[in-house]
Amino acid sequence: MFTGLKIIELASVMAGPAAGSFFSELGADVVKIENPKTGGDITRQWKLPSENPASPASAYFASVNWRKLHLFLDLQDPECQQQVRDMIKTADVMICNWKKGDAEKFHLDHATVAAINPGIVYANINGFGDEEDRVAFDVVLQAETGWMFMNGTPSSPPVKLPVAIIDLFAAHQLKEGILTALIHKMRTGKGSRVSVSLYDAAIAALANQASNYITAGHVPQRIGSLHPNIAPYGEILTCSEGRQVVLAIGSDRQFKALCAILGDPDLASDPRYNNNKNRVINRNTLIGMLQARVQSLPCSSFLQLCKQQHVPVGAIRDLQQVFAEPSAQELILSDEIGKRVKSAIFRVESLV
Repeated sequence: MFTGLKIIELASVMAGPAAGSFFSELGADVVKIENPKTGGDITRQWKLPSENPASPASAYFASVNWRKLHLFLDLQDPECQQQVRDMIKTADVMICNWKKGDAEKFHLDHATVAAINPGIVYANINGFGDEEDRVAFDVVLQAETGWMFMNGTPSSPPVKLPVAIIDLFAAHQLKEGILTALIHKMRTGKGSRVSVSLYDAAIAALANQASNYITAGHVPQRIGSLHPNIAPYGEILTCSEGRQVVLAIGSDRQFKALCAILGDPDLASDPRYNNNKNRVINRNTLIGMLQARVQSLPCSSFLQLCKQQHVPVGAIRDLQQVFAEPSAQELILSDEIGKRVKSAIFRVESLV
């Protein structure tokens, strides 16, 4: 889809490179500029103990750097700066993650770049806004935007999500901004400056949790996987062989079907559980009743019955089990750097 699109990537770690990888997966030519003095993108060194120490890149680095041309250029060197400026002349997009003042220091700020190429889309990710020079890492943003406080169980401390989710939110926002700017360029021939902060991306992604607070003053507490508005949603049940499943019951019809599958259709008419509001109020007693009924059922049988009755239930799997599935295997990309999963997984089909 983006064959012929030229992108210069002056970004490291996760957010900016993830945006660049989206375009490279769809055919764009992405040139990633790395600092030779530091051994390149810092994540090249973020290796698990089980990884090959002699490998030039970590699995983490490979996750967001597929099919890019990697150039090691010292931006403090005037000759290297000129090489980048020469590339800017024919580039369509420039992706950066400058802190305040860094772009000006390397003479690669928006005004300078736009003077070289007025049609370029200049896209920058920062941590806390254009005027803030604070160093930003994902876990810090998870802490300061409510994500860690909400995440965990009633007996646990605050817990970060196990991927750099704020970086990925920001990458999605940056991609959307770049695509919007490219449409604008198609219509007008003019370039744009796109800016996204990790902070804003994190707040925007709070979605219904933010609305619950803004509307009703509800400060979400750590309730594990439970949903504050729906029950039983997020409750975990253990089947006869010890395998676990999670429920996602979103309607009274689904709850009635679940009760029938578990051999107790009368439970759906119990006044404590006959509608979602009552199930939310009485979810602590409901989970015990559901567990007592599912513990005699094998997981595969229970899942099959739920599938037949359109009851949303999922088996809880580790990543070994996930990637044993052919459908997950189909999403793996490989190159000389390593393996990763696709980021552009949608399908666009022409009807002509």
